[in-house]
Amino acid sequence: MNKQSLKTKVFNIQKILIAVIIGILLLGAGVYLYSNSPQNKAGQTGEFSKNPQSYPEAKSSEIVELKNGDTYNLTASIVKKNINGSEVKMLAYNGSIPGPLIKAPQGSEITLNFKNDTDVDSTIHSHGIRLENKFDGVPDVTQKAIKPGESFTYKLKFPDVGIYWYHPHIREDYAQELGLYGNFLVSPTNKDYWAEVDREETLFLDDILIQNGQIATFSKSTVDHTLMGRFGNVMLVNGDDNYKLSVKQGERVRFYVTNAANTRVFNFSIPNTRMKLVGADNGKYEREEWVDSVVLGPSERAVVEIWFDTSGKYQIVNKTPEKTYPMGTIAVASAPVTTSYLLVPRTNQDTIDSLASLRPLFSKPADKSLTLTLQMGSSDDEDNAMGGHMMSNGQMMGNSQMSMGDVKKIEWEDDMNMMNTQSTKTTLKWKFLDKETNKENMDIKWQFKKGDKVKIKIFNDDKSMHPMQHPIHIHGQRFLVLNTSGVPNQNLVWKDTALIQTGDTVEFLVQMDNPGKWMIHCHIPEHMEAGMMSEFKVI
Repeated sequence: MNKQSLKTKVFNIQKILIAVIIGILLLGAGVYLYSNSPQNKAGQTGEFSKNPQSYPEAKSSEIVELKNGDTYNLTASIVKKNINGSEVKMLAYNGSIPGPLIKAPQGSEITLNFKNDTDVDSTIHSHGIRLENKFDGVPDVTQKAIKPGESFTYKLKFPDVGIYWYHPHIREDYAQELGLYGNFLVSPTNKDYWAEVDREETLFLDDILIQNGQIATFSKSTVDHTLMGRFGNVMLVNGDDNYKLSVKQGERVRFYVTNAANTRVFNFSIPNTRMKLVGADNGKYEREEWVDSVVLGPSERAVVEIWFDTSGKYQIVNKTPEKTYPMGTIAVASAPVTTSYLLVPRTNQDTIDSLASLRPLFSKPADKSLTLTLQMGSSDDEDNAMGGHMMSNGQMMGNSQMSMGDVKKIEWEDDMNMMNTQSTKTTLKWKFLDKETNKENMDIKWQFKKGDKVKIKIFNDDKSMHPMQHPIHIHGQRFLVLNTSGVPNQNLVWKDTALIQTGDTVEFLVQMDNPGKWMIHCHIPEHMEAGMMSEFKVI
């Protein structure tokens, strides 16, 4: 046996041992907590995957072009849709999955009249948009939950170019999984902001968990899959498990790509094409780059341009270290078109210049520091709260003993399915730990002044019980990812969500320009529901 094979075998044995220990902890914590939980006391299991036959068929998504001052009506409702040969109940905005693509020019303001015709409470969170705080869509923070049958009016301002998206901010594990998501595409006032292309397309990458011809059940009373998040077993592009797109030979297409999955990280690629990375969440990079693929954590977006210079069929794939998943097909017609523009990657001097005043701040010490970690069992147990874990013999096992050694930085798959399925927000807690105050999650009360440029250092603890990547989203502001584990980022772009991989320390420079009470949280909904969220105030 060679060294690599031996290393892999040892690693797999370690994973099994970790799974067994987690299972014991979940069982021990879960027996007591379940017996005393509201779910058990109410005798309610909550079947969200009821027979879909009585609901209308999901329709194709429409493109809605709005201008300053326009009003648009958006309704969330129950639909049925065929996925992987099964007809299942899903949720949709205006009857489509994804919801309508809402286009608006930079600097505009629109009115969004939302009605909730689903069977659960909802809101609209306009993800990444620096809007007025009271329209941020966070229940019990900026507004009350919108109950079934109720409506709410949002005023949305679009100060920044970019690709954004809208989704609920309550029980996202259920509502987003079942189809409640759509894009905002904010076009620049400067016509030369983006390079010239022949067409634009938006792509939502997603997955969904189908079991026995139905979407795997959810509980109305509690959130499960909190250890790793709910991984799907069917890959979707724009809500379709058999996505197809037709383009002409010679066309250059700008794709706006959004990861709408609960927990899956996608490595997006279209092999045998030339793909250029030009932008991300909130606009364009300093420099365009040729790339083979783009890694997107949940809620991250990427803007890529692809030149289809040769006719034929191309696959959209998710390429992980272990497997390549085909996700859709692009058919390129044999009738060529003439390309009249250069394909050379651009240097965006306007972006570089706009960051000049911030560069002296890049090397300043961190203003705030967070550690991302997992706690099993009672928070009242001081040793446990510090990172020790109770074994079946009553002895404590420290994190140093729990280390898996060569841990992957990204969990591409759910390789602990049984443990993950059984985990709930009552059996574990995902944590933000403030290194200065030792406070955690919603007990952290940061406050900043409008105009502050705040450097936040975040460490993803690889010695925690189950180290895992976390896509961290900051509401209402935008930030730059300055460096990862001390390595400076040489190509900056404004972001609102960034994936922090296992063992990494990442530094953000956050532009606190938008007053109000805002959230920072992991965008894996199950992790957020299990504690990993906090709030901050800008005054």
